[in-house]
Amino acid sequence: MRRITLWLLSTLAGLVLLFSYRTSLGSAAPATTTAGAGGTTSGTTTTTDPTTGAAAGGGTTYQGSVAATRWGDVQVTITVADGKITAVSVPVYPNGNGKDRQINARALPILTQETIAAQSADIDTVSGATVTSDGYKESLQAALDAAHLN
Repeated sequence: MRRITLWLLSTLAGLVLLFSYRTSLGSAAPATTTAGAGGTTSGTTTTTDPTTGAAAGGGTTYQGSVAATRWGDVQVTITVADGKITAVSVPVYPNGNGKDRQINARALPILTQETIAAQSADIDTVSGATVTSDGYKESLQAALDAAHLN
């Protein structure tokens, strides 16, 4: 009888631990973010901008479309002056958990620097951030199309 009771309590404790574990998909609550031009978008993304390229000193700003990725939305905004990209920002990017924040804190500055250097969407993806990189490139291309560049 003691073995059965011990087994039952161990199994119950294991199940409680298993079902109380929060994954990255289950822990993120939807948040409303500004998509620019008066619109809003729902998702597990943020409008905090940790990545700004070189100072623009003027120019016209173009927003790319919001690219939906499996980890969250990505949107790129570029500033163009004299036909050249002078600044890049990423106002919307996945940040639903610590891993997303860690990956994007490393990847987004690299992507923005490469964009300014390449002056196009023909940039490499960042290893370990392939999904974000693909969404970034998709939104960047839409911003470039709006600016009539490349």
